[in-house]
Formats: sequence, C-alpha cells, structure tokens
Amino acid sequence: MFAETLFLLLSLLSSGLASPAGAPTVSLSYGSFEGATSGNLSTFLGIPYAAPADRFTLPTPPVPFRGVKPATDHGPACPQQALTPLGLGAGAVPTYTSMSDDCLTLDVFTPKSATSRSNLPVFVWVFGGGFEVGFKADNDVRGMVERSLVLQEPVVVVVPNYRLSAYGFMGGKDIAQAGLGNLGLRDQIFALEWVQKHIQAFGGDPAKVVFGGLSAGAISVSTLLLTNKMFKAGTLFRGACPARRCPRRLSSPPTSQASYDSLVAANNCTGSRDTLACLRRVPLDAFSATVNATPDFFSFTSSNLLWRPRVDGTVVLQSPLESVKQGQFAEIPFITGNVDDEGTDFSWSSTNITTNDEFIGYLSSTLLPFATPAQIARIAELYPDDPTLGSPFGTGTDNQLTPEYKRIAAFQGDFIFQTERRFLLQQAAKRGQKTWSYLDKRLKSVPFYGSWHGGDTTTFLPTVNTTDFVAADYLLNFVNTLDPNKGSLPSWPTWSTPSSAGNTSLLTLFDPDLVNITTEDFRLEQRDYMHKVLASGASVGP
Repeated sequence: MFAETLFLLLSLLSSGLASPAGAPTVSLSYGSFEGATSGNLSTFLGIPYAAPADRFTLPTPPVPFRGVKPATDHGPACPQQALTPLGLGAGAVPTYTSMSDDCLTLDVFTPKSATSRSNLPVFVWVFGGGFEVGFKADNDVRGMVERSLVLQEPVVVVVPNYRLSAYGFMGGKDIAQAGLGNLGLRDQIFALEWVQKHIQAFGGDPAKVVFGGLSAGAISVSTLLLTNKMFKAGTLFRGACPARRCPRRLSSPPTSQASYDSLVAANNCTGSRDTLACLRRVPLDAFSATVNATPDFFSFTSSNLLWRPRVDGTVVLQSPLESVKQGQFAEIPFITGNVDDEGTDFSWSSTNITTNDEFIGYLSSTLLPFATPAQIARIAELYPDDPTLGSPFGTGTDNQLTPEYKRIAAFQGDFIFQTERRFLLQQAAKRGQKTWSYLDKRLKSVPFYGSWHGGDTTTFLPTVNTTDFVAADYLLNFVNTLDPNKGSLPSWPTWSTPSSAGNTSLLTLFDPDLVNITTEDFRLEQRDYMHKVLASGASVGP
C-alpha cells in the first residue's frame, strides 16, 4: 500500500447558499439543510451524500425530501470492528454512541461569510483507523478553517463517513461476481462526486478540491490516485496529500475467499442458495459479533489486515505497485510523509516474540507468509537484533518493551509505510511531477511509542492548543495554490530537489517547534530490499 502520508487532491457544481440572519441554510438538489454558526464558522453536520445503504450494496443518490432538515448532529458512525485492547491505551473498543448501516453522511465546515459565489478551495479529509474503525468526527477540522481565515486563505473542509471492516472491504468471489468490491472506496468516490455537484452551495469551488487523509485515509487517497483517470465526471481532485503510505500489492478475490466463507459459516448462512443475501438479513448486532471475532490490526497478525482494499477489476484494476511502476497514477501535485516511528503502534501485539528465532518465525508465518527463506534471512540481517538500531529510533537502549520489540517496530515501520512512500516519490520524480515529503520526529519522548503513527495529526490539523502553525500553514497553502510555500515560511523544496545533505529534500519536524530540510538517506539498503520483497508478493502472494 502507499506510504502513509498526508495526501491532498483537487476538484464545479450547482445550487445555491442562503445566509439569513439566523442559522445558515443551504439548498441542494435533493433538499435543504439548516446548519449552525460558531464564531467565524458555519457547520453543516450529518448531511447524507447517499441514500440509506443496505449492507453490501453500492451507494446510490440521496433520497429527495421537502422542507428543511437540521444539520447540527454528526449522526451515526458506520459499524466498527472491536479492537484488541493493548497496553498504554494503544487499543480500545470503539465507543461511539450510535452506529448504523445507515451512515453515509458527511460534515461541511465553511467560513460564516462564504456564499455560493465565494469559490473557495476545498479540502476533503478522510479519517484513518486501519479500515476497521473511525468516524468523521474523530479529527477536529474546525481549526483548519479558522487558521485559513487568519491567513486570509479561506477554505471549505468536507469530512465523509465511509463503510469499514467487512461492511466496506469484504472480498471473495461472491462479492466480486456481484460487483461489490471495495465498497468503502466507492463510498469515498461517491462523496467526491457529491462535492462536485453540491460544494458550490457551501461556498466551495469544485474545480479546486484537494483530497487528503491519515493512515487508512491516506491509503484510500493514494489508491484513488491510481484510479483518478477512470472517474466518469473527469478529475475529482487536482491535488493530494496522503499521510503515510502508498498502496503495495493487494489481494485479489480468490485470496480473500476464506474470510468471506468464515463469516458465512459464523452467521449460519453456509447452506443458503444466496449466501450474500443471507448475510444481509443477519441483524446488525449478530453480524457485528462475528466480525468482531476476526483479527484486527492490534491482533498478532498486526498490519497483515484481513479487511482492506483489494484488486476488484473496477476501482482497483491491478496491484498498486504495478500501477505506480507503470506510471499509471494521476499526474497532479501531492504531499506525502511519515512519522519517524511508524511501526511502534503496530508492534504491541507481538510482545510475546522475544528471540531471534521467534522474530524470523513471525515474519515467515504472519507478516510475509509468501516470502522465501532467503528473503526472510536477508531481512533478519538488515534489521538486526540490536536495540540501538530499533524504533523508537535514536533512543539507544531505551524503550525495550521486550527484547525484540524495537526490532519488530523498525521492520514494521518500513514494511507498512516508509518503503512505498519513497517508491511513489521516485516514480513521480521520473516524470517531473511536483511532490513534497516530510518526516515528523516530534514526540520522541513518549515512552515506547516515540514519534508514533498518527502523532502528526494535530501538527497538520491545528486545534485550540496549537502554538506552532508551520505544518498547518504549509498544508493550507497547498490547498489554496498546490504549492506549500508562501509568505515567511521556511522554503520547502520539492522532494527531488537536491539539498545540502543529499540528492533529495525532506521537510523534517523536530521538538520543540523546529523544522529543517534534511535528505532521504535513512535505511536506504533496508527499504530498497523491502520494496523488492513486497513487489514479489511476499506479503499477500503473487
């Protein structure tokens, strides 16, 4: 998959905005909604971008209605997968007050002064959560709009829900034959199409849409970067910002059949003439219980996700690595980056691994089940049993949760994120595509986690407690102009621009509130080899 990175992209449309003296009201082609104001912002929450979705069905247009509906509540989250609880608060069962199959809604945040003629740039943000958990209210994006007003670069921000876990990423031949692969990605495409049709009513310009996300959201953005040329309406975004990764090889329907069959059996649908119809009839609570019994990203299987985007012949045509290698991805500007210690969050589930032999066994049985013995042996050499070389990086012999923890975390960070981010950047540089990349080394003092996966969220999405706006200002500049540089900010060169330290430029963020331009020179041998291993299909098979 793509290096988990902040991923930004851009996108015209119809309808009108009404701004009476009271609450803000917007009229769309299928009905009107009344939002709320707070300070300099207008918010519209829980707006349906699709009709209520039955389980395992494609998204369809919203149901028209008369009158005005309130848009002041986020509405339900999509059904979640319970996560394996881990130490130090790393994992938890989702506790959203409301969850429902009827969850395809989005929130819109806009300057209070915006009208349907404002034509403001639009930022569509996709939340993360390993494709298993998450909600559009997880990340507070109001600060981004507020900061844009301070910079006199006002933007509109849109955050959609999308279906998760088995509900949104079920595989297998039955799903493939019904044309229902990657429903979670199709939800996101449907939300982008909604933006094209309706964002002008909120003050946005559909020709200026930037698409961004964190973690699974970034993987989604980078995956759709590969399919951008397929969209019927043309380009749905003009820039991208995936925070963390580029998609690598994805399993195809036959490889994921076992997952489908296990849920069919668990829900007593094995003897049904139409097992998919049978699964749709299972009550949500009962179906959720069987989904919750499957491995999650805090299980021992960790990043080898059961529910994730797959090759489906419609949205994802082939291995993303092959698409990137062939140059089959949208030629638009993008920002992508990583935190320094991407793997720590995903290594708590393997603390029972305490010896070199167990580390090798974990790689060959779980994380790289199709790798050859020679590949496994070489990886063990490249990621040696030396805590001073492990993650959290640069912390010496500290943070040894277990004897192999820092070693596993170092491997996981490169395996899941760092390797393919660099590959995408290399391929984009070959054709002169404008790209920028960053490395966040902040929060190193957090025990065992260091600069942990997701720790950069508030760096780029400011909150009321933010004191350093450098990263957020870069992001807002990009949303406005497709270039992060403007004003008094330190110059951020494109990734392929030689720096004083080497032949690439990497914006690196340090504590306290320090930025510097470094180069992409860390663990090059390891990541080059990991790319070859991933390209061979070692993680999901050929």
